[in-house]
Amino acid sequence: MNVSFREFNAFDLWIWVEFETAPSEQEKQYLEEVFNSWFFLGKLGGFDAENLQVQDAGVDLSYMPYSETTSDTPLMALMHNMGEFEYEGYWCRIWIDLGTSDAIALDVLINTLKRFSQDFVQIQELIIGGENPEWPVEDRANPLKMVDDGDD
Repeated sequence: MNVSFREFNAFDLWIWVEFETAPSEQEKQYLEEVFNSWFFLGKLGGFDAENLQVQDAGVDLSYMPYSETTSDTPLMALMHNMGEFEYEGYWCRIWIDLGTSDAIALDVLINTLKRFSQDFVQIQELIIGGENPEWPVEDRANPLKMVDDGDD
């Protein structure tokens, strides 16, 4: 799976997935579950690089103290919104507002999609950000078919 980055705006981010073959309905569902799970973790603040106490502790985690006060960072790292999945031929695209979540969210997504591509549905390319000349975005200011996140 080739991974490339284009113009990046965390609050207005298109993610493009190119499959090896046109995906079946079941393969689409699998991909959507990966993204929905990832987004849900982001909505709950799971991608907060300011609070990586376990990662920072190293390999010896036995009886590790976990600080509750460190986990309360002043700026919560939350994803804000996600659009609906769109498919055209071998391509899928999804619009994301990463909000204040940290870049670790993208590492987690890339790592997950690499394994997903090996075990479930072969992905030829993952493009993060920018435009796809093979499938232009009509209105960047108002992503197509926005999903209501229920905050209103």
